[in-house]
Amino acid sequence: MQKIILYYKFVPINDPDMTMRWQRELCTRLNLKGRILISPHGINGTLGGDKHNLELYKRAMSDTDQFKNIVYKWSDGGTEHFPKLKVKVKPEIVAFDAADEIVVSEKGIENGGKHLKPAALHKMLEEKKQNGEEVIFYDGRNMYEAQIGKFKDTVVPKTVTSRDFKEDIEKGEISNHKDKPIVTYCTGGIRCEILSAMMKNRGYDEVYQLDGGIVKYGEKFKDEGLWEGKLFVFDDRMQMGFSDKAKDIATCEECGNKTSNQINSTNVRRRLHVVCEDCVRERETSSKA
Repeated sequence: MQKIILYYKFVPINDPDMTMRWQRELCTRLNLKGRILISPHGINGTLGGDKHNLELYKRAMSDTDQFKNIVYKWSDGGTEHFPKLKVKVKPEIVAFDAADEIVVSEKGIENGGKHLKPAALHKMLEEKKQNGEEVIFYDGRNMYEAQIGKFKDTVVPKTVTSRDFKEDIEKGEISNHKDKPIVTYCTGGIRCEILSAMMKNRGYDEVYQLDGGIVKYGEKFKDEGLWEGKLFVFDDRMQMGFSDKAKDIATCEECGNKTSNQINSTNVRRRLHVVCEDCVRERETSSKA
């Protein structure tokens, strides 16, 4: 049985190059494909392969002091969704251009927002509501990801890359809510670790981050909670739903019907367009005529 795992850990890595070589050898031996980024701040990976081999990978990680206690998110898929294995060393494991803004120790990022597990999020929202406080959701992903799925009544940033978030939290819509409780969220939780620290550094009073991201929230509540639509994922699947009740919330640019289908005519991810399957087939038929 094939599966995909998503994980990250913020922890000081003294020799990223050596860690890269070890990861490459380990994944090659276990016939895993996907992407792993390593920096002095930690590790971030998405891997597909045989479930047994992924369990062996997890065991090898847990046998180290540095990478034990990682929370792995599982989803359907496998090696067919990744063209090859990429293991790289980068200045940051998410390119916010904010390497000097986070404080990382063996406990993780120490100057970020408060972590909230999915059930704790609902509890906090209810308590704030009873006190008459408004809680603002802030999408820690880019616009093209939020097109097909997001939390209800969220502030979606006008960003196409992670580097755009600096300007957005300083001048964008979210900057009007610095004095309110803000919940940041992203796919697996990693981007909000950094984003929440950046927000606190800029005077945001009360910042939370959804622990485990949308993936863990979807595992807990499926499509019965505050999430609506499909989840954009960074592999050949492009999207995933949490149940058969997942809705299409995006609108086809050509016919106006609801869809979650996105196409990439330029081979640049941030230029994805929402076009339903019927219109895609019509395009293909017209091009062959």
